[in-house]
Amino acid sequence: MYSTLVAAPPVIWKNNRIKRSHSIRYLGIYIDDKTNWNSHIRHLSNKATTLHQNLLKIAGPSLGISKKHRLVLYKTVIERVFAHGVSAWCLNPTSKMARKLDTIQRRFLLAISGAYGTTPTAALQVILGLPPLHLKLKSEAEQVTIFRLRKNIPNHNHAPEDFEETETGWSSHPSSHLHPEQISLQDGGNLMVTKAIYTDGSKLEKGVGAAFCLLENIITHSWSTKLRSENTVFQAELLALKEAVHFALPLASKTIKIFTDNKASILAVSNPKSPNKMARSVFNILLNHPNIHLNWIKAHVGYFGNETADALAKEAAESQSSPSIVKLSKAFLKSSLKKSMLNAWQKLWTKGDTGRSTHTIIPSVSLRPANWSREDIIFFTGHGPFQFYLRRFNLSTTSTCPCGLEGTPIHYATECLFTIYWHIKKPAPQHADQWLRNVAGNPSSKSRIRSIIQHIHHNQPLFRPD
Repeated sequence: MYSTLVAAPPVIWKNNRIKRSHSIRYLGIYIDDKTNWNSHIRHLSNKATTLHQNLLKIAGPSLGISKKHRLVLYKTVIERVFAHGVSAWCLNPTSKMARKLDTIQRRFLLAISGAYGTTPTAALQVILGLPPLHLKLKSEAEQVTIFRLRKNIPNHNHAPEDFEETETGWSSHPSSHLHPEQISLQDGGNLMVTKAIYTDGSKLEKGVGAAFCLLENIITHSWSTKLRSENTVFQAELLALKEAVHFALPLASKTIKIFTDNKASILAVSNPKSPNKMARSVFNILLNHPNIHLNWIKAHVGYFGNETADALAKEAAESQSSPSIVKLSKAFLKSSLKKSMLNAWQKLWTKGDTGRSTHTIIPSVSLRPANWSREDIIFFTGHGPFQFYLRRFNLSTTSTCPCGLEGTPIHYATECLFTIYWHIKKPAPQHADQWLRNVAGNPSSKSRIRSIIQHIHHNQPLFRPD
């Protein structure tokens, strides 16, 4: 049907010839006739041009806003534009798609870092803590597919049914609400109560535990359980609160207080629109039993009930008993996918053939940007106003510095006559890599490097023999 060898018959409608199109736009996604998403990526590239120009307008010609704020703009605006509908088109990106997305991302990496235009994309990604765009989008596509679409992904450790579902809407009529005295976020450790329940959750290396205890001058009842190591502390805190509230039902003929040291769980169970199913169940019980009060208590200050609940939760976390099955949270899914993304990124960085000078200094990838200024990036990548670099890209007829030696970055930092004021001790050739790592980790040395790069930029005729 789409053969280029035979012309397709014309389509006429009311004497008007209908122009053929090889792609359609649906909900912001461009679907082409070969379903290879080339049309959509071309659309993203065109949109990226506009976004890039707008970023440069904000940053200014001299990078008027800080690198930190440029990174925020990229993550919160530009990356979000690219992530639209990502579960439809980037669940299994091909190598060709990866290259095109790298090209789209590259212009933003240069705008954020202020690096020279020839600086390797892979190096800039590691320096700025921004993973390759195709890996980032794939991770988000997997998250949406599993958590929202509830579909299986091949070779993934967990199925959609392993994860809790997000609740929507109101858990009760909007006019129904908890009594103001039922919830307190003030430290209730010094309140004089004859009967109270204390809850806690704990996460240790061996697992997660939840517990509560009833204090009537002495501990008269306790409960604890072990959860899977994949569960979160927040889930443990909510489970402890849920069990404590159920236990308090027969005791609620009079006011009974439940103390917890986790404010987030109190806020969750007091919210009638909480997306958490467990929090909603606690809210409904509190709504129907106004004598049950929740009170925050400060942790680890010696309150007997709180310390007892904490010890019970830790004991449960370290026990060898079978864990209670609580569905996994979205936070765990995001953490798991982030680890997978970092592992894939690390493999690309380790096996790559570009940015090797940067790999010498930063061998491991991270989502935390390196504390490098523009001058640091120029020096450590080797892409800057150096004669060796200029000759390599045919921007100069010689790689020799006017002082007569090879114009490498290390030369300017250690032996050039025109930068003698900021010199650092020159390393032996076999120790050059370690020297670069040491300089990159030394604030005083980096300050000298920045001064050298600024000096070269401000006095370019002095450093150009031709």
